Amino acid sequence: MSTLSTTNPTLLDVARYLDPQGNIAKIALILMKYNTILEDMPSIEGNLPTGHQTNVETSKPTPTLRLVNQGVVPAKATAKAIVDGLAMLENRNSIDINVAKLNGNVESFRQRQSRSFIQGFMDELSRILVYGDVSTDSREFNGLAARYFALSGQTTSTNMITAGGSGSDNTSIYLVKWGEDTTFTVYPKGSQAGMQFEDLGIQDVVTDATTGAVMRAYTSWFQWLCGLVVADWRSVVRICNIDKSDLITASDTSDTSANILKFMSQAYDLLPPGQNGKPVFYMNNTVLSMLRVKLLVKGNMCLSFKDVMSPASDIARKDLYFYDIPCKRVDSILNTEATIS
Repeated sequence: MSTLSTTNPTLLDVARYLDPQGNIAKIALILMKYNTILEDMPSIEGNLPTGHQTNVETSKPTPTLRLVNQGVVPAKATAKAIVDGLAMLENRNSIDINVAKLNGNVESFRQRQSRSFIQGFMDELSRILVYGDVSTDSREFNGLAARYFALSGQTTSTNMITAGGSGSDNTSIYLVKWGEDTTFTVYPKGSQAGMQFEDLGIQDVVTDATTGAVMRAYTSWFQWLCGLVVADWRSVVRICNIDKSDLITASDTSDTSANILKFMSQAYDLLPPGQNGKPVFYMNNTVLSMLRVKLLVKGNMCLSFKDVMSPASDIARKDLYFYDIPCKRVDSILNTEATIS
């Protein structure tokens, strides 16, 4: 397939966007993923042009038990600075003006194209929020998995719970308390939050670098600069090693599934009491489906459904709650995680 046809919409793409009467068709986004984590994360202006610096307390002084006429050695609290960087997600769209005009509704066609581009940004940002790791790709920021990755030997190990799974078909549940003092996302100092879009209008676009061939095209530019800050490591809990093969046996005659309700209760108790913020459980569709199965168990009082309005639309939906904490689907959380030890 030529480079041109993979980077620019073709006449075949136009046909897919038209119904039998030649009108703009409603397109089912079959590749759409559910990454509701983007609905919850607060976005705060960073204190650096390239990210955000957080001063984290590393020790607190212990008072001295003293006797009369006995001195006290002065003490102090210690802290260290942690800098979280940003990921720069960017894309461009170029549509041959003849392709765009073919259906007689240029703006509607371009909006359809932009919608798919935006969904791609959301999918990639959601992936980085979970699995981003600057040690393997410096273009990313450290996601949740890169911060909560060991059951011992790390500061964050205290907030790791293992569900006992083995092999390479494991998944995780994350409990995140979003807030300005806990966990939040950042955008560069002096800039704007969220995705930036610019309609560049009609431009000459090079279609062949070797021959210098150009075409007139409608062009658009997209960019999203974002980073993740965990200001208080106690505000996130990871339940790891949830064996998918065992999990899907929930409520079967031979049920070998992990007791995820027990682990979710333990996770909730790991959050510091009185800490400000909004807690949310995140899991993939497999785990969420099995939670619904457990809802059917008679006497299960910890799970319930609530009617909520989607922030992205005016459509009502039923969300699953663990007590008063929403349980949300994030498709970027995999079922192929290796065992964490």
